[in-house]
Amino acid sequence: MDVVLVILLLFLANKLFLTSLAKKHAFFDKSLIFKVFLYHLLFCFIYYLYASFNPSDSKHYYFVATLRKDDWMGLFETGTNFINFLAVPFIELGLSYESLMLVFSWFGYVGFVYAYLFFKENITTPIKIFGNVDFLTLLLFLPNMHFWSVSLGKGSVIFMGIMMFMYAIKKPKQRLHLLLIASFFVYMVRPHIMFFLLTSVCVGILFGKERISQTTKALVIIASVSFLIAASNSILSIVNLENSQDVFSDFEAFATVRATELSKAGSGLDINSYPLPLKLFTFWFRPLFIDAPSIVGLFSSVENLMYLLIFFKACNMGFLKYLKSSPFLVKASFIAFLSVSFAMTFITSNLGIIMRQKAMVMYFGFFVIFSYLVYRREQRLKAV
Repeated sequence: MDVVLVILLLFLANKLFLTSLAKKHAFFDKSLIFKVFLYHLLFCFIYYLYASFNPSDSKHYYFVATLRKDDWMGLFETGTNFINFLAVPFIELGLSYESLMLVFSWFGYVGFVYAYLFFKENITTPIKIFGNVDFLTLLLFLPNMHFWSVSLGKGSVIFMGIMMFMYAIKKPKQRLHLLLIASFFVYMVRPHIMFFLLTSVCVGILFGKERISQTTKALVIIASVSFLIAASNSILSIVNLENSQDVFSDFEAFATVRATELSKAGSGLDINSYPLPLKLFTFWFRPLFIDAPSIVGLFSSVENLMYLLIFFKACNMGFLKYLKSSPFLVKASFIAFLSVSFAMTFITSNLGIIMRQKAMVMYFGFFVIFSYLVYRREQRLKAV
């Protein structure tokens, strides 16, 4: 019974949410985003069926949150326990596992809404791809992205936080509340991702083509550096380096052990010996059919092939020329895409985990390529 009530409440919340955003943004397409909402709900159901017959972290989160609900504040820490912390209030309200899946699916959906706003606000020119397919619409309906952001777990929350952050950073003064909320969620779920986001934004602001006042630059950089210093122990503790005397050597040792452990799994890969380009290729574009670990992997392979074809469009010298003079959000997205991917290749050697983890970074790459395709079309029109 609680499932029906939660669904009704989500439909109501979605209506109010979309109406509010439509008032703020003239370009906002309520019809399109409502379709994204229904599509995301469909994948919540698909994931629920998948989790019913396969191991899923969502079950463990619900079990632990139920077990430790009397120690709620004891769960307030970065990483896995933060998801348990978020789950406890809903469990106290009497929500079942299925209802909590719907709630966290909503978090993932909010991520897609802010992804739409992030793209649409910064790239006003539509681009067709693969014949006559609208690029942005395609990005909003990528199955793998929805599948890994609909469950009770880190994926839905981190995706919401990252996309909200990228939308808010365009106008930090006007969207300060969103920026703080997004930063909180990203930091609490994955502190190291917050580190990469802040670093990327700082570099983007310093070297972007926009004329940003020195005061704004200084404030953003000071705030970012202050946060990073204050949160350094939390960030390093992710890889057990909070007491390290030699961070680089100890990280390399940790990454080797971690990757070796993951490679022993059924869908494991021994990528420790791979050269860096092949590691990145594996993270971005595998599995690719022949190495798909499951039915889900086969579906993911189709999508990965699509990613590969999209990224091929940026494999030329014109892209590097554009990147050099690109806006700060493009530079920030490019740096975030590379830095997070680089870090993840050292600690991820399992195709199942790769399929999940890359969902939080691929939109950075898509944003950069989308921007480049618009730039390339404009240059061609000027040449006519």
